[in-house]
Amino acid sequence: MKGTIRILRTVQWVMLGSIFLYAAVGELIGSRARGADPTLSYALTTAGVAIVGAIFVVRRTLVLRSAQNLTQHPDDSLLLNHWKVGYLATYALCEGLALFGLVLRFAGSNFQQSLPYYIGGFVLLFFFGPREPVNA
Repeated sequence: MKGTIRILRTVQWVMLGSIFLYAAVGELIGSRARGADPTLSYALTTAGVAIVGAIFVVRRTLVLRSAQNLTQHPDDSLLLNHWKVGYLATYALCEGLALFGLVLRFAGSNFQQSLPYYIGGFVLLFFFGPREPVNA
């Protein structure tokens, strides 16, 4: 369990760092603000809201349920894998949210329009750090 938590924390910190990289790449390489297509902005906003909802669903169905069962059966490798996959899926969804900011930046939006996606992905990724399951 301790090794799995260490791996998940490493993945979490690397992904947190990559969000800063997205913002930097968006500023250095991204097109200068020329006004992105509003349809793209609306589509990414809708998809972003859906991703945030999916993050909470994945957490409830994979992470929390597996963590609850792991407290009763700590040696069950299948439960541990579900728990780990739940965290990795959560992190991937958070990273996807941040990538929407980079896509918007490349599509011509300014930094302020991309910033909520970067911040949202970062905050959610930071907030959902791996925690060892404990009896409640």
